[in-house]
Amino acid sequence: MTSPIEILNVTKRFGGHAALSDISATADGGLVTGLVGPDGAGKTTLIRLMTGLLAPNEGAIRLMGFDTQTNGPDVQNEIGYMPQRFGLYEDLTVQENLNLYADLRGLPQPERAATFDRLLEFTALRPFTTRFAGKLSGGMKQKLGLACALIRTPRVLLLDEPSVGVDPISRRELWRMVQDLKDEGIAVIWSTAYLDEAERCDRVLLLNEGKLIFNGAPGDLTSRMKDRVFQLRGIKGDRRAALTACLETEGVIDGVIQGDTVRVVVGVDKNGPKDLHSELRKAAPGADIVAVEPRFEDAFIDTLGGSHGGRSALAAGVAEKKRGGPVIEARGLTKTFGDFTAAKDITFAIPPGEIFGLLGPNGAGKSTTFKMLCGLLKPTRGEGRVAGFDLRRAAADARNRLGYMAQKFSLYGDLSVRQNLDFFASVYGLGGAIKRGKIDSMIETFDLSAYLNTNAKLLPLGFKQRLALACAVMHEPDALFLDEPTSGVDPITRREFWGHINGLVAKGVAILVTTHFMDEAEYCDRIALIYRGETIALGSPDDLKAKAVSSENPEPSLEDAFIHLVEASEASEEAAA
Repeated sequence: MTSPIEILNVTKRFGGHAALSDISATADGGLVTGLVGPDGAGKTTLIRLMTGLLAPNEGAIRLMGFDTQTNGPDVQNEIGYMPQRFGLYEDLTVQENLNLYADLRGLPQPERAATFDRLLEFTALRPFTTRFAGKLSGGMKQKLGLACALIRTPRVLLLDEPSVGVDPISRRELWRMVQDLKDEGIAVIWSTAYLDEAERCDRVLLLNEGKLIFNGAPGDLTSRMKDRVFQLRGIKGDRRAALTACLETEGVIDGVIQGDTVRVVVGVDKNGPKDLHSELRKAAPGADIVAVEPRFEDAFIDTLGGSHGGRSALAAGVAEKKRGGPVIEARGLTKTFGDFTAAKDITFAIPPGEIFGLLGPNGAGKSTTFKMLCGLLKPTRGEGRVAGFDLRRAAADARNRLGYMAQKFSLYGDLSVRQNLDFFASVYGLGGAIKRGKIDSMIETFDLSAYLNTNAKLLPLGFKQRLALACAVMHEPDALFLDEPTSGVDPITRREFWGHINGLVAKGVAILVTTHFMDEAEYCDRIALIYRGETIALGSPDDLKAKAVSSENPEPSLEDAFIHLVEASEASEEAAA
């Protein structure tokens, strides 16, 4: 029998650029096939070719035996498609979106009640049928998108980064739903920038620069990293400085912070463990070096030639900040909208040179807290301060001392890269030679020269994030607010981004960050876990993981801790009710 999805020597060009080059692969029913690769690798282009929205320049794609170009209507009847960006109508309710997709897919009227009932049960959206789609949390939006893709049960389900911006609980629920579909024999394509998700797939297609560089089970790629991954434990002093030193050590191809430890990956050319251990001990004196199991992410970065770590060129040009009292303070911050309390009595203080993370499920109150501390939202009660300035009485002074990178790309899409840099430099009061020097520095640091005349909305995602960070830091703020700054960004770009952040922290900048990426949350010094508007846990990543230790799970991940603490909070509320 032929596979439900056949990709046959496909090439797709846009102008003179080959987005895909001679790709051949298959995907079978009853399996989840992961589509993985860095930003601009060709993942979305390949999915759009599978839907028939794009035509290949060379080669062909067949779904359920139908050619996507010559048998378009037959292909459409066989697939469910969830695009990368939320593709539903935000000014329609959940039920109205389901009705619309039922009309578009020609679902017979007698079948609708049973179909809607099944999908609402499957996605747990039954209590929200009258809520506008635009008012749903990120996880609920993705569930509604999946429900609309399943209005007519497909033989092939195409999911383009369905979990971007979704909290760990909702991600697990999405995976549970997709596993149920897989068990029904549906062929699932799951495009993702989260490499822990790639590990859950049955097979992986790894793309880079339009070429297929791996096709197989994720474990087959991960196994190549055996005896090449180590954890440095018991580091004396600054673990970020130790990470930088490790990344500058010959033979180390990648490194990240994991709570109080540093995880490093070494290349295949090192001359044995004794030599390696000696060099790593110079980078992190006194640390214990422990071999650990490799992850798919380690193999991914190795396959792409390693990350580009070391010292940050951005931080090198930033003056050392004065050390002293808290830079960012939340004192009993509370925000109500009518009868609904979005945030209640949120209190913490962030000193210079600390990364503080706000975590929580979608709709928990993180963004509300974040916006109050940025001066974008007025608290109902309580006080927020930045660099000593009260946001209620001296908001302009506070804003001049902070940098802000929004969850959604918030620069001016119809302005070029250079025009955005020029505009934000002026907004922050830079002028003359200082302004010109800062703009030139941002262009060089973030490698923006090839895109200077490109409108910002047309940039690849990774370069959008680079430009957004450049605009947020060119005035050398004391406080930096990062709202899901690397959502949807591939690990290579994420490493580059956090290299700059770690460099700024070393200079004394205080960082407040929200993220749904739990490995990224490990980079924080402290974390506040927000749920139902309240702080339910506060401490280091290792402190939170310690709260989830059990006989069944003696070494929980931060994702395990996140879910455990949320569930424990729910149980406590139910017991008190």
